[in-house]
Amino acid sequence: MAPSDTNTSVAGPAELTPGLTPGLAPGLPGVAADWSSDQRTFKNVPWGKAMMWIFLLSDTFIFTSFLVSYMTVRNSTTVPWPNPSEVFALSFGGEPIPLILIAIMTFILITSSGTMVLAVNYGYRRDKSRTAIYLLITALFGATFVGMQAFEWTKLIVDEGVRPWGNPMGAAQFGSTFFMITGFHGTHVSIGVLFLILVARKVWRGDYDVEKRGFFTSRKGNYEIVETMGLYWHFVDLVWVFIFAFFYLW
Repeated sequence: MAPSDTNTSVAGPAELTPGLTPGLAPGLPGVAADWSSDQRTFKNVPWGKAMMWIFLLSDTFIFTSFLVSYMTVRNSTTVPWPNPSEVFALSFGGEPIPLILIAIMTFILITSSGTMVLAVNYGYRRDKSRTAIYLLITALFGATFVGMQAFEWTKLIVDEGVRPWGNPMGAAQFGSTFFMITGFHGTHVSIGVLFLILVARKVWRGDYDVEKRGFFTSRKGNYEIVETMGLYWHFVDLVWVFIFAFFYLW
């Protein structure tokens, strides 16, 4: 008895080709289709957001390398390492208070994460006035942090004589690691402040409501750039927590 036609399966050309993924055409067209299919991973994710995640991943490797290098140098040096509680103390009324400036800087940066969350929240609601206001408040906190960091640098360079190539209080590597790590982080904060102001200006003008072309464009009625900026800002805050723990508290 001949087998029924309904039970007969006919293999396509791609399925008959040894080593070829089923459903793909042979040759270069199949290779191109296979590579281009990876975009489905980000099918419902804006490209700006996906690229920000990739950038933050690469930045994580850089900051990790810096912190690991710092810990390696600190553990291997034979010269005493300066005590951060004494180096970064400020005197009020004649009494030095350890790490008071660093504590205030940390509080300001963590608080800015809260205002950034509010900006993203109102961005989802398309409330352009409140979104812009909280973006500007976040930028103000960031600028305050950078200003306090500039004061910290000035105090170390002018009053304590610390240099990237030397340190009168102990191990010479203290200056190089400090300026490298905090300077790299401060650069990130400064860039973030600039971008926050630019996005806040575009939100306030209603550029995202009318899909106005230009820098940091977005789809009409979509405030996804605010969320993308939020990812960057939260990353900068998180990195500072690690710097605070490993450099100032250790």
